[in-house]
Formats: sequence, structure tokens, C-alpha cells
Amino acid sequence: MTDPGEHKPPQRTERLHPKASGLQSESDLDILAALHDGHLDAARIVAEAFPAMARAADAMVEALRAGGRLVFSGAGSAGLLAQTDALELGGTFGLPDRAIVILMAGRSDDRTVLAGSVEDDAEQAARDTATAGITAGDCVLCVSASGTTPYTLAVAKRAVDAGATVIGIASNEGAPLLAVAHLPILLATPPEIVAGSTRLGAGTAQKIALNMLSTLVGIRLGHVHDGHMVNLRADNAKLRRRAIGMVMTVGKCSERTASEALAATGWQVKPAVLLALGARDAGEARRLVDSVGGRLDAAIAALGGT
Repeated sequence: MTDPGEHKPPQRTERLHPKASGLQSESDLDILAALHDGHLDAARIVAEAFPAMARAADAMVEALRAGGRLVFSGAGSAGLLAQTDALELGGTFGLPDRAIVILMAGRSDDRTVLAGSVEDDAEQAARDTATAGITAGDCVLCVSASGTTPYTLAVAKRAVDAGATVIGIASNEGAPLLAVAHLPILLATPPEIVAGSTRLGAGTAQKIALNMLSTLVGIRLGHVHDGHMVNLRADNAKLRRRAIGMVMTVGKCSERTASEALAATGWQVKPAVLLALGARDAGEARRLVDSVGGRLDAAIAALGGT
């Protein structure tokens, strides 16, 4: 029988890094080098999760195509990284606001304080999940370095109960979050140079994985063409200049033609490219894009056959 007081070995995310002993006595350059090596080691780990990430991206695409939502959940630094990636998806890939939901422990307008106690509030997670109205059509991404964060774990369990597809991202093998998730992603990052400070290596791996997942989703939805973000939301001067440049490049036209085509399509790059390439009007251009599931290459090919 196991002694309840028996000391268990720390999780990977809490262990001491073998190179951290005496770090405080090292030079600034040596400390920076050790920290840099920690980030590089964490970044390399992400490659081991590619198969799991591909499966997760498929689920995200399926949810969005069926009219469901992507729900990003986390606490602390993991929650902030999830939130940051989620907030970029509308501008980068033109995803509608309703398609993205963020559930973050202790979320507030005060960004000068990141309280630790809110991570333990499973009851708040239940309330947040209920308020979000998660359903079977949604895909829920839960991020926690330890994989044991009560708030994030409670969101995952509630989402499973609601019939949603749950993706779990954690750094400890056998973590409860990975066991709950339909699609677990293990980012087995090494111990941190500062033990337990998972905003370091684990955070780097999380950011890379989240960026890669959402970018793969954008590509599979047809929102990237030859490296161009052709479904961007051109809502400022910089992005309008970028949109003009994309239409000029893909549509093989002058700046004036690109600007006129974008004005005619409400600054939507895909139909503007088709206008520049000879579509009769904005309506036909939009219908062509819709008929091929949003893929600009297929729409261009279809235009050539009309």
C-alpha cells in the first residue's frame, strides 16, 4: 500500500535542469546562452508532435467548415499564449469573430496583474464553459504546461461532456489533460533553466505549436495561396497596401487595376484577384471562390475554364 505522504518525483515541468546549478554565479553572457539553449531544445521537441498536430488541425478545420467554433482555453502564461494566437486569426485568415472563443482563467481588462489563484478555480471554468455555450460542433483547445491546471482541466471535461472535440496540449507525459482530450498533443519539453518557470521553454514550444496549428488550419481552409494570406482582413493602411500587392502579384496586374478590383469586392483579396484575371464582376468572382471551397488556385483554374 502506498504511503499517502510518500514523496513523488517531480513532474518534468518542475524538475531542476542539469545545467542550472550555480547559474546565478555565471556571467550575463553565459546565463543568456543557457536560456537560449533551453528555448532551442524546447523548439526541437515540437517536431515529435507533428502527427498529433496534423490530426488536431484536421479536427479544427472540420469544425470551422461545419459552422462550429474554435475555443481556446488556458491559465497563466499558457492561457496568454492561447489567447494571443486566437486573437490573430481574424486578421490573418479572415475568420469571423463568432468562430473564435477565448476562455482564460481570471480574464480581465487589467493586464498588469496575472493572479495565480484563478488557475485553481474549477467552478469558474464551469461557469465560463456554460456561458460560452459549447456544443458538439465546437473544437476546444486546452493548453497547460503541467497538464494538471484545475481551470483548464475543468474546461476540457465540460467540453467533453458537451460533445465537443477536445485538443489537449501539455508537457508532462501521462498528464490528466492529455488523458481527457480526444486529441492529445504531448510537447515533452526539457526541465526549465529556472525550475517550474514554464513561460520559458514550455511556453516557446506552446507558441510554436499553436502558431503551426492555426497556420495549417488557415492553409487547409484555402486562406493561404503561394505564401500570401489571401483572406486577410484589410482594416488598416498597412494591410490594404499588402492586399494591393497580393492582387498585383497573383492577378498579374497594375496597382491601379488591383486597387479598383479590391474596391469593387470590399477589399476581399480572392475575388479581387479573379476580377483582375477577367471575371465579369464581383458577384461572379465570389461565386467562383465559394464553389471551390475558398481555394484561390482552384478558383483561378475554374475561371480559365469558363
